[in-house]
Amino acid sequence: MASSDQNVGTSFDKDNPDDQKRYFNNYFNSEINYNAGEVDAVIGYFLKRGFEKISAINTASVLLQQAEIDEVPVFQLLDTLDGTTEVQLNNIIAQILNLNRQKTSLLGYRSKSADELFDQRNIINWHGPFCSREI
Repeated sequence: MASSDQNVGTSFDKDNPDDQKRYFNNYFNSEINYNAGEVDAVIGYFLKRGFEKISAINTASVLLQQAEIDEVPVFQLLDTLDGTTEVQLNNIIAQILNLNRQKTSLLGYRSKSADELFDQRNIINWHGPFCSREI
């Protein structure tokens, strides 16, 4: 018996085409309800921290979802982000977004390594004959 959050309390007959149609039509239509004040506050927080509007909205939606999953007030999550630098904030947000993404893609950036990755060696320029005696 298949079930989803949208079909709790209803029976599902896998052989009934109407039940199948209702199940798959509602599969991705779960309702999301957040307090409008919380949504505006979270979006405003990220706008204040220098995010573009679309980025702020998307990040706020993920943060609101994460707060609901963790059963933590969203303002408590925002309080933990206060006092972070831009680099720290970007790292934290990248981790949160990566936890809520498909595992086939990740967000992030790579900083340039101080070590050179290619072989470093001393090359001696030698202009003499290739063997010890000349032919």
